[in-house]
Amino acid sequence: MGNTVIRNTHYDEHKSLCRSLTTTVAKSLCTQSQEKQNHSYGIDDDDDDDTDGCNGLRYLIVRPEKGGIRDLFRYTVLADIDCGVRFLESSDEKVVGRVAAVHRWVIVVSLIVRKIIAVFGKPLEWTGYVVDFILNLLSLNGDFTGLLFNLLRGKVVVPQRGSETFISTIGHIDGRIDLYKGKSEGDVDFNGSVSEETRLRVELGNRALMDLCIMASKLAYENAKVIRNVVVYHWKMHFVDFYDCWNDFQKEMSTQIFILCDKPKDANLILVSFRGTEPFDADDWSTDFDYSWYEIPEMGKVHMGFLEALGLGNRTKAATFQNHLLPVKNTKFTLSEGTKSLSSNSDMGQGRSKLDQSSASGESFITGGKMIPPEMVEKTAYYVVRSTLKSLLEEHKNAKFVVTGHSLGGALAILFPTVLVLHEETEMIGRLLGVYTFGQPRIGNRQLGGFMEKHLRYPVPKYFRVVYCNDLVPRLPYDDKTFLYKHFGVCLYYDSLYHEQRMVEEPNRNFYGITYLIPEYLNAVWELIRSLTMGYTYGPEYKEGWFSKMARLLGLALPGISAHCPTDYVNSVRLGQERNSQTFE
Repeated sequence: MGNTVIRNTHYDEHKSLCRSLTTTVAKSLCTQSQEKQNHSYGIDDDDDDDTDGCNGLRYLIVRPEKGGIRDLFRYTVLADIDCGVRFLESSDEKVVGRVAAVHRWVIVVSLIVRKIIAVFGKPLEWTGYVVDFILNLLSLNGDFTGLLFNLLRGKVVVPQRGSETFISTIGHIDGRIDLYKGKSEGDVDFNGSVSEETRLRVELGNRALMDLCIMASKLAYENAKVIRNVVVYHWKMHFVDFYDCWNDFQKEMSTQIFILCDKPKDANLILVSFRGTEPFDADDWSTDFDYSWYEIPEMGKVHMGFLEALGLGNRTKAATFQNHLLPVKNTKFTLSEGTKSLSSNSDMGQGRSKLDQSSASGESFITGGKMIPPEMVEKTAYYVVRSTLKSLLEEHKNAKFVVTGHSLGGALAILFPTVLVLHEETEMIGRLLGVYTFGQPRIGNRQLGGFMEKHLRYPVPKYFRVVYCNDLVPRLPYDDKTFLYKHFGVCLYYDSLYHEQRMVEEPNRNFYGITYLIPEYLNAVWELIRSLTMGYTYGPEYKEGWFSKMARLLGLALPGISAHCPTDYVNSVRLGQERNSQTFE
């Protein structure tokens, strides 16, 4: 009996030893295999991969279409770098594997989301058309009961896309169009209630100016006729023009901007507003989740999709970015006669007509040592806005300009002056009053932020980045301890009670983590309840309609998406100021 026990004990020890040895050998082989793969790609285990860790990389393109589901699975689950490399294209193929290894999870998220968006892109677009049509059908016929009554009478009003009465989805979520009428110390009213001489005081920190920016950012989602009517008849300002600009990568007119002046003669303020991410536009959402970048020497890495939206390159031929993004001295206004007096035209479209004349007269810009052809100046966002601004600033000697946008529009709003700095447009930058962005995604790395801070922070801050609570988009593309994307500028963060705080970075900067998950959903429930009481608590101006409440319901499943709507940004600017009027001291 004792011998049996001893034999069993030896057997168990031998079995345990074998199991331990097998595990050790397996781990060793796995580690050697990983080290061998890492060595083949130049990956060093001790490399912390700082901002500029990828030596020799000038651009990186993430291409979801280059690999299949099997490649994505192996790259995600098994950390198979070979499969990850298939999705990447770089100017330096020798180190692309290093990027695939070090930034694996960020690239995986980008690939998964963009593949899903690609699958549902067309259905999403068709859904947008249907939703827009139904919303406008109900609006034009007096909601459900009015539509039923008009059906019985045979007098249904059918919405016409592009007309003065056709409102976007964003416009139906938040139907406010008038500028803020409340006043506090240091503010002015844009609605003509004061004399012409004092109706606009152009200075940073003016709450009315901030309100004008968020309302212009929201208005940018509308068509040209709606924008003109609001600017001219509600805001009593001068509408310069609306521009529908070419994105050469997407092969469509997908970047929209409008420009206004506070008055047609002797203007003090010129405002440029970029349209943001449209709810049913798959290309816009794909751009927000894109990880691709292009590195500008001595400046930093910039989001490639945003550069393409400004018309500054095409990833299918990466050399095109270099044509537009080399520094060049260009400090004087050199205008052809055809671009002057844009703001004196009261009829919509004449600004574009003048720009066309400029193109026809052969006006070109020298950028990056290359002559940019007139047709490029006429059709892409950066050159259209730069040309128009030069003309307006030449005509209005005392004017300064503001650039603004919501979501993707916010990214373009800060990227535009960034490229002006690169092109050494010192005279234009000298007349930049400020940049206000709302729910803006990140546009580049820490080096880019450091480069721009020198131009936008001193002697006074000129760049204000407004973030509402759990909005997902300002947390994109992801930021972590490695390169990735970094915000810069002054962050004005508003919580769900519209309390304002100045900070360097919003809380929960990457929108993930179990510690944030439950509060995000609880906050979405609170926002839905709050939407039912806003009209009673703050007045009829803040009452939310049925479609806005539907968007709040979406927040119960996707809290970061519903928080991105302009409604809370308008409320933050108006109500946050009342609770914390000393924010801009």
